[in-house]
Amino acid sequence: MTQAEKTGRKSTTKTNGETELRNSPMMAHLFDALEKGTDIGHYGRLTFVMVARHFLNDAEIVRLLADQPGHNEAEAKVLLNQVKTRDYNPPKRERILEWQSQQEFQICPNSDDPGSCNVYSDLKFPDGIYENIEEYYEEQLGEDTGNERKSNK
Repeated sequence: MTQAEKTGRKSTTKTNGETELRNSPMMAHLFDALEKGTDIGHYGRLTFVMVARHFLNDAEIVRLLADQPGHNEAEAKVLLNQVKTRDYNPPKRERILEWQSQQEFQICPNSDDPGSCNVYSDLKFPDGIYENIEEYYEEQLGEDTGNERKSNK
């Protein structure tokens, strides 16, 4: 048991992953809200997990999510497992803004700035993430081209 666990206080020591995540103002905003116990909404939690899983260990993610109002450790583990099992890529800015419009909590703290909340420009993900995205867009392009050929017949 760590000293923080014994005293009931949260650790104030930042991990390398947390330091890296905080390079993104949006992720720093989500991290701060989670540490304060502020309800960041379903899509805030989903966004956080989709990004943070590449920087933090599972226990840290679960600890942060379990402190959300109306949530617990079991629900946090389910969300993390869902994201990992389906291998969700971090969301693009447009998706984050779409999700944000469906809840009270502002995921993107500066949504008026077109350069904000782009985790792909703020953070360095493992190479596999960029490869997954490239494959996805190639598949989409192939489907679009195939549909055009079908409609031209």
